[in-house]
Amino acid sequence: MPMRVLKEIRTAVKNLNPDEVRATAERPLDIGLVASTDASYAAMEEYLLPPDKMSHLRSIGSLRLLHRAGNSELPDRFDLVLYEQGLPCPQNAFTFYMENPMSTVREILAERSELSLPLARAFHPFRAPVIDNIIHSVSRDSALFAVVTALPDVIPSIIELPWSIGEFASDTAFITINQIRMAFLIAAASDKEVGYSAQKAEIASIITSAFGWRAVARELVGKIPFGGGLIPKGAIAFAGTHVVGLGLERFHRVGYGLTRAERRESYQAAFERGKGIVELVLRGIRGRSAA
Repeated sequence: MPMRVLKEIRTAVKNLNPDEVRATAERPLDIGLVASTDASYAAMEEYLLPPDKMSHLRSIGSLRLLHRAGNSELPDRFDLVLYEQGLPCPQNAFTFYMENPMSTVREILAERSELSLPLARAFHPFRAPVIDNIIHSVSRDSALFAVVTALPDVIPSIIELPWSIGEFASDTAFITINQIRMAFLIAAASDKEVGYSAQKAEIASIITSAFGWRAVARELVGKIPFGGGLIPKGAIAFAGTHVVGLGLERFHRVGYGLTRAERRESYQAAFERGKGIVELVLRGIRGRSAA
């Protein structure tokens, strides 16, 4: 790996603070439950805290975050309030659909995305959709950066990314740091330890494999305006990051990552998905340039 890129990665790592991710995930929550019967309350609690999916210690801790209406001691404010389906539900609360509770989860995440990490950490049903969103959004960032670095005339402000374009001289450094950031987020959403020491094996794997996608991408495209090679370059960045994310999710969920065959299959599917995303981005850039 060229020393220039290693220096960029080291500099970026110093500014990538896992404490911020940890603090967000550990944000205290108070969730109100409103139901008509004790059985309905129990059904809501059992869905949010499935006994076969969470440790006993985590279940005890998360149960303290749930407050039944009518209890003698209630917090002054709630982050969320869930109403049993069939009861009148205020505008700022959410209906708990007994027959399709995942619809409730999706509505909450769509409207209260700032709570996604602490909800995933504390309540198992939120975990998979939150991690899926993390993987997709971080992979998209990688693809956009790979495209932008091949279009030097594009104004960076037209694409929102987590860091300034100017902080990185290479897309390899950006994508590496982006994947490390993803590793922190997935660990937090999985209710696992977050940080460089706790995740040193994951981070080492990300850094050592950083040039795998780059070697292929360099064969496809250079600094060319709107060239056909931009689409595969961006798709490679998307797919590489996506597969890393899937492996991290599997590792935290069951203790081991993807097999070589699964990585290959997942990469191919993500590559096709990435091509569609990059095509939309380039279409938007062309439209802005023509305006």
